[in-house]
Amino acid sequence: MDVDLAQSTPRDEHEALALERAALARWCRGDPGGFVEISDDEVSYFDPFVARRIDGRTALAAYYAGLAGQISEIAWEVIDPMVTDIGDVAILSYRCRSWGERGAMVSWNCTEVFRRRPEGLRLIHTHWSLTAPTEAA
Repeated sequence: MDVDLAQSTPRDEHEALALERAALARWCRGDPGGFVEISDDEVSYFDPFVARRIDGRTALAAYYAGLAGQISEIAWEVIDPMVTDIGDVAILSYRCRSWGERGAMVSWNCTEVFRRRPEGLRLIHTHWSLTAPTEAA
């Protein structure tokens, strides 16, 4: 069962954080499609397990297709999220921890850059990096 360990969020939670939480919940159930759905056609993506930047929604969808069904996290939390609005851009940064079925914890830093479009916010840049598992809370 997926569990979001973060505190319940206020009703006026920023749209970027709400989109991220929904996509992350799907990711932890083995479905990376939530991130593809909120990505702009011109998205760029950095991942510590990929040698080069991934450019474009089509390339990102192809990469994520190979991960579908491979990820299973029993719990996850978003820590210290911060959203900065700059005109038509919203920048979300946060720390993330997730726990796999065998209890192993993985700790990340994430930065997401969203652009306002007529249909709502869309991801235009993602950057994930691993952090030390012994980091201070």
